This record gives sequence, structure tokens and C-alpha cells, in this order.
Amino acid sequence: MSVLVNKKAPEFTAAAVMPDGSINESFSLADYRGKYVVLFFYPLDFTFVCPSELIAFDHRIKEFESRGVQVIGCSVDSQFTHAAWRNTPVDQGGIGPVAYPLVADLTKTIAADYDVLMNNTTIADEDGDQYHLLGGDVALRGSFLIDRDGVVQHQVVNNLPLGRNIDEMLRMIDALQFTEEHGEVCPANWEQGKDGMKPDAEGVASYLAAHADEL
Repeated sequence: MSVLVNKKAPEFTAAAVMPDGSINESFSLADYRGKYVVLFFYPLDFTFVCPSELIAFDHRIKEFESRGVQVIGCSVDSQFTHAAWRNTPVDQGGIGPVAYPLVADLTKTIAADYDVLMNNTTIADEDGDQYHLLGGDVALRGSFLIDRDGVVQHQVVNNLPLGRNIDEMLRMIDALQFTEEHGEVCPANWEQGKDGMKPDAEGVASYLAAHADEL
């Protein structure tokens, strides 16, 4: 698994379904340079954990927007499958009209460039029996926080059964923006409104003297 943190996010241009339901055949990550981006990958439309994640992102879209962040979803499905999933009612396994773009990675090159592409054909149940879960190459649940210069500042990758924590991504955005604004670093369990730490020996000592028992 490649570590992309502190490296330029791989660029891509592909078809995508936009928030208004239209299809942009030349959607490009480069169009969002100068803005924070959360790019997340998920295995497939019309599957299991995935709709809960996409809906959770959508429910928090105003929180991302208030931080100046563009959310982008991506899977190896076509733009037409994305559109069909958006048009499927939530109580029937759909996601509804989510308010962020869904990129179609039919060639699987985007997932490969971000090193989240895997081959998953079978898994074992608790009795050791093998059964098909997803067929072919799909993306792991990778999430990437990209800064305004196009540099990856945070990445996390979950295996297929493990749904991600959307609030943790918001926390990481807050931490990045706090560091950019104040020049301080964010210690363990930092949240918006808490003290940062000056990045020197005196700053560490001062912070620990005040907060070590809370860690």
C-alpha cells in the first residue's frame, strides 16, 4: 500500500454524475485546485456498507462546505450506474440525490493510482465456507484529504466490511486548518476548540503539564 501523504494527489479526468444529476464527461480533480478536497473510494454501487457511507457524507455536506471542502466519491461503476443508484429510494437500498459528484472509474486507473484497487472475489464466513461477496477488481474504502495545493495531507484505507467514520474526516480537516492558521500542531485526540501545541520542546512540556492527564 503506497503512502501518498505529503505527495501530490494523482490527477484524473473521468465521467462523473454531478449533484444536479447531470453527467460531466470530463470531470477533473485539477478543477478543484485551490480548494480542499475529500476524495473517497468505495467498492461498488448497489452493495451493502456503501450506501450508509455515501448517505453519511451527504448528511454532513454542509459541514464540509462550511470548511471550504469539496467532497468527491469514486468507484469502478459507470456514470449510468451511479445515476441509477441516486434515483433509487433510500428504503430500497439507494442513496438518493447526494450533493456531491460521483466519479466513474470504469478503467480502474484512478483506484490503481491511489493504490486502493484490490481483487476481491470470495470471503470466508464464520464456518469457514467460501462465498462470493464482490466480483472482480474493486476499490477498498480509501479516504484522502487533499489540501489547496493538491497535496495529500491525510489518508486512511479500510477493508471492505469496515465502514469509515465521516466525523473523523471532519476532525482531520479541522486539525489541518488549525495548523495552517496558527502554526501549531494538534496533539492526540485534538478537537476544534481545544489547545494546540507549539512545535518545540517548550511547547511540548507546556502542553503536557496542562493536559497529560486528559490523554
